[in-house]
Amino acid sequence: MGNATQKIATFLMFDGQADEAMNLYTSLFDQSEIISIRRYGANEAGAEGTVLQARFSINGQVFMCVDSNAKHGFTFTPAISLYVTCETEEEINKVYEGLSQDGSVLMPLATYPFSDKFGWVQDKFGVSWQLNLG
Repeated sequence: MGNATQKIATFLMFDGQADEAMNLYTSLFDQSEIISIRRYGANEAGAEGTVLQARFSINGQVFMCVDSNAKHGFTFTPAISLYVTCETEEEINKVYEGLSQDGSVLMPLATYPFSDKFGWVQDKFGVSWQLNLG
């Protein structure tokens, strides 16, 4: 299903949690799937079985991710976030609940001057999501 012609893809770097993250994201959004996964084998740079590179889609938009084999002094920050326009109350409630579990709420799901229903969460992996009811 992945659009091979998509020129720019969001690339997410995890530290051993890429599988768990992809499974969470594709479970929360309709029309989402894990497209491909290449894993580290024995005696390769990364821990065997972790994600060397993967592609997954959320509602048809392709993302890439990896489990970094190098330790870095940085991780995700709310300064960049994934902005999601949800079509129904049921969708925004489900996604908000799923992404905020074991994560943190930056702005609770509520009515704001700019939106009838909006929430901003950082999931348990550190990825930030702005959720807006369209």
